Amino acid sequence: MHSLPVFLRLEGRPVILLGEGDAAEAKRRLLERAGAVIVGETEAAHLAIIAIEEDGEAEAAVARLRARGILVNAVDRPALCDFTLPAIVDRDPVLVAIGTGGASAGLAKALRQRIEALLPASLGTLAERLHAARDRIKARFPDAAARRRAIDAALDPGGLLDPLTHHSADIDRWLASAGGHAPQTIHIRLRSTDPDDLTIREARALAQTDTVHLLGAVPASIRHRIRADARQVQGPPPPEPIPGLTVILDAAD
Repeated sequence: MHSLPVFLRLEGRPVILLGEGDAAEAKRRLLERAGAVIVGETEAAHLAIIAIEEDGEAEAAVARLRARGILVNAVDRPALCDFTLPAIVDRDPVLVAIGTGGASAGLAKALRQRIEALLPASLGTLAERLHAARDRIKARFPDAAARRRAIDAALDPGGLLDPLTHHSADIDRWLASAGGHAPQTIHIRLRSTDPDDLTIREARALAQTDTVHLLGAVPASIRHRIRADARQVQGPPPPEPIPGLTVILDAAD
């Protein structure tokens, strides 16, 4: 992973913008949309965007700003960037960001257009209603792991809150019908080290699992698909059922 994706809250915060022309105006519109206060080079800020066409002038500006400890994005110059700006799918408060580390803005744009067609306009409403119902959800599922599994099940394809097909976001109906989930174990025997060879069901299981038991030398390319806070154990599972979803990941030796 070449960069750590983050979402910065820029409302009311100063950001330096240098340059003129279409590229600078595009960045100005984006910053204003995020609520940033655009300032000049001599003013205090933690971020700067440089949209200067001439190479030498742009490089000199990068050097001056970095010397002040400011993180810099230099438009169309990935080697000079401390951070890059992704293509964005906006379903406020849901944001999807697609970045290529500056390798290809065209590829990021193409992916954004595909994702735009998949995500309904009502997605933001679903997020807001889930947030508003947080206390009720906690009361219905006091155990954190059980709560996560219930939410995962509701948001799964075909679930009552499936974000791609159900636009009503009927939280009341879901809370009234949601029940407990019995322990479940899924055994995945790897066919290769290529994560693209995982089936949709296998990829979803790795993304949702509570515990993963690793049998053999499972490659990093596959382990990166496991839910970040899932418990990973080298070796077979115990004979008694484990609460939640357990995945046995069997390396293709």
